[in-house]
Amino acid sequence: MKQFIILLFAFLLATAGITAQQRYNPSEENLNNREAFQDMKFGVFIHWGIYSMMADGEWIMNNKNIDHREYATLADGFYPSRFNAATWVSHVKASGAKYICITTRHHDGFSMFGTKQSPYNIVDATPFRRDVIGELADECRRQGIRLHFYYSLLDWARADYYPIGRTGKGVGRTEQGDWESYHRFMLNQLTELLTNYGEVGAIWFDGKWDQPDHFDWRLREIYDHIHRIQPGCLIINNHHIAPLEGEDGQTFEKDLPGQNQSGYSGTATIGQLPLETCETMNRSWGYNITDKNYKSEKELIHYLVKAAGNNANLLMNVGPRPDGTFPDIAVQRYNAMGEWLKTYGETVYGTRGGDIGPRDWGVTTRKGNRLFVHILNLKDDALYLPIEAKQVKAVHFFAGRKPVKITRAADGIVLQLERIPDETDCVVEVEMR
Repeated sequence: MKQFIILLFAFLLATAGITAQQRYNPSEENLNNREAFQDMKFGVFIHWGIYSMMADGEWIMNNKNIDHREYATLADGFYPSRFNAATWVSHVKASGAKYICITTRHHDGFSMFGTKQSPYNIVDATPFRRDVIGELADECRRQGIRLHFYYSLLDWARADYYPIGRTGKGVGRTEQGDWESYHRFMLNQLTELLTNYGEVGAIWFDGKWDQPDHFDWRLREIYDHIHRIQPGCLIINNHHIAPLEGEDGQTFEKDLPGQNQSGYSGTATIGQLPLETCETMNRSWGYNITDKNYKSEKELIHYLVKAAGNNANLLMNVGPRPDGTFPDIAVQRYNAMGEWLKTYGETVYGTRGGDIGPRDWGVTTRKGNRLFVHILNLKDDALYLPIEAKQVKAVHFFAGRKPVKITRAADGIVLQLERIPDETDCVVEVEMR
């Protein structure tokens, strides 16, 4: 009997340990950072690496089956002579974005920061010999922009990224390495990113989808490691599935939350964590010299507004040239978004998804008792809103805050507009009491 009690006690201790491992209790700082993240609403994604020299996107090593040893020689000629962190951050501020997420290491395995874990990095392997992540971190602090770090979980070059995943099968890797070594390498690099560059807003992971669903990435161990170093740092993982224990945000690739038109968002599950959608200006993440299929200013503004109406942030991408400059058309598009936000930013920043869910005509955002009705595609001069507040008044957010006539209807109100809206976004502010 005594032996049974001892075994039972040991089992209960073990079970309690497992439960404790599974339960993630975010710090107060982390919870505050989640709120601040939701308030920012707009960020700039930057995909930049030695792949920019090939001017055919960030997946060229995989897509063209380039031998990883030959691909590595690109570093010998990488010299972004026009890179200027102050210029980059100024472009971001002009766009109205509040944070940057930049690739510190993409799937090709090349690190864009001065890591001590491998010589395959921008400081040791290129003639440029400058830590662009460090320069960008310093400039973000100077100009008041939050900095997030993209980090790839997969690697097409390292032998210890083994077993080889679904991608990178044709890049000449024949060695068989030790996963424990790769896991330790990632933890050590993350330690560097979280200790050498000041406060980090978020670590944005990508690549979990490269291995079979049953594969043990030991993500919780990685997540706990990050939170031990910087408890307030948010963890976002672009894994295309429902949020996992230990994460602080949910992102959707090239789709609004709950949609899967692109085929990259493998779940319609929308959790309770802060939401984000990431999208490209053209069709490419990394610099692509032939891709001129840029979305119009109107399309980009609409995507930003729709993201906010879906209670999400928008992370809009740019792929810098190999010389370290943003493409001119990307700068123009960002400037156009920034000009629009100078007028309408109050209807986006600091808001949450409105009481009325997304419709064909547009979306709503809310701040306190103010509902911002973003009319993006209305073919009529009247709009029904299912609002039951006793006291309601409406004005055009812009155009001198001219009153909008309201008539009561069954279980709601009708905004009587003077004409069919034809502007980029006709915003009506509805005050409810």
